[in-house]
This record gives sequence, structure tokens and C-alpha cells, in this order.
Amino acid sequence: MVHKINELKRNCEKLKIKSLLNKETDDCNAFLEIHAGAGGTESQDWAEMLSRMYLRFAEQNDYKSKIIDYQRGDEAGVKSVTMMISGFKSFGYLKNESGIHRLVRISPFDSNKRRHTSFSSVWVYPEIDKDIEIEINNKDLRIDTFRASGAGGQHINTTDSAVRITHLKYNIVVQSQSERSQHRNRDTAMKMLKSRIYEIELDKKNEKRKKEESNKKQIGWGNQIRSYVLHPYKMVKDLRTNHQTSNADGVLDGEIFDFLESTLIDV
Repeated sequence: MVHKINELKRNCEKLKIKSLLNKETDDCNAFLEIHAGAGGTESQDWAEMLSRMYLRFAEQNDYKSKIIDYQRGDEAGVKSVTMMISGFKSFGYLKNESGIHRLVRISPFDSNKRRHTSFSSVWVYPEIDKDIEIEINNKDLRIDTFRASGAGGQHINTTDSAVRITHLKYNIVVQSQSERSQHRNRDTAMKMLKSRIYEIELDKKNEKRKKEESNKKQIGWGNQIRSYVLHPYKMVKDLRTNHQTSNADGVLDGEIFDFLESTLIDV
């Protein structure tokens, strides 16, 4: 494992970066959700590639990562995945990853080897501090339990240990199936729900973030924040900062720190 946490801290000590990582939630751990867009297997495979990219980023930079929820695709990939990434200012560094990520490649699922464009959305929000009070009325909640199954069909539970919580007022759905205990999954889901509500309330005070969330409702053309091109050439480009690299393979293997830093400075 490559140890880079000290490098992250040194970079944070640079005045320009440090001043942009001093918000209330920048020190928090990060919940990161990935959802496949329209397009079936293509987009679901792309969502799984993004999931691996963030897990590799965590591994390379000494962050801890944990899969909280994993919804397998119909034929390949994932429909959605939720993970927690914890460590030094993990939300602060990852917060600008929220948005639509676009992939252009020769499809491995197309026998005619045609080029396809796929979209997946990423949403990053902070794990709120235990000292922050979030009031939740039980009357606004619908709680469902279901049988959990891990990635690739592993660790299949024989009891309904997975928990899904729907907040009717905010129209938020969170779920957890990483624990074998229904009680622990419920605790994790409630923590995610409180974090989501906290983030929504903060966003009400920030028109720019509200606009970004509105754009994320449509996972498709015109709303992407980053483009990953694997054919006819290789290029990853952030459409907000114009930061780009031809090392697409490295980016998909988790080498995204330069992109994270560029958004802190320019977005």
C-alpha cells in the first residue's frame, strides 16, 4: 500500500488549500453514493468502474472504506452502491465529486464493437458529528426490512437483516445491508438519513448547491462534471476546471487526487 496521508496533510498546509478545507463539515467522513444512469448493462458496468476507482483511491491514500449498500446490476456491474470513506478530511477532499460522470468507450458488451456513451451519478455527503442535533419524527418514516446479499452474491443472509428507511417529507431513501444485525443496519441507515437531511438543510442556504442537485436529477447529457474517454483516444477531463490527463487507466485505478485538488482551487 502506498502511504500518502502525510502528503495530503502537507498539501492541506498550503494556504490556498487549507483555506478551502475549513468549512464545518470538511473534517467529516464521507458517504459516497453511485447510481447507474439509463442504459442498462453499459451504465451499470460504468457505475461499478467508478466504485472501484473510489475504493482504490481510498486504499492508495490510507483512507478506510466500507461498502454499506450494494445493488447488483441485472447482467453485470451495479445499479447503485453506497460506501463510507473515512480519514483525514475525506469529505473535504471528495465533496466536489458530486455530479454526473460520463464514459466513452468501445463497449465490451457489443458484439459489433461500437462506441458507447454511459452516465452514472455520484453524490457525496458528510457523516455529521454526533453533537449535531437532527430532529426526526417517526411519523415521517417508513422502515422496511429485506434479505441482504453482498457483492457478487457473497455473504447472503438467510434473515431479513437489511434495512431501508424512507423519509416521506424529504423523499429520501437510504439503506444498509453491510451488517448481519438488523439493529446495526438500522443504526447505519439512520446515520445516513440524518446526514442527508443535514446536507439538504445546508443546501437551502446555498443557491449554487441547490442548482447542482437539480441538475443531478437527470443522469445524462448536459449535466456531466467529468468526462472519461477511452476511445478513440484516452483522456479524462473535468469540465468545470478544465484539468485533464491522458492517463485514463491511472485515473480509473484511483489516481484522482489532482482532480480533487483542482476542484478545491477552481470550483
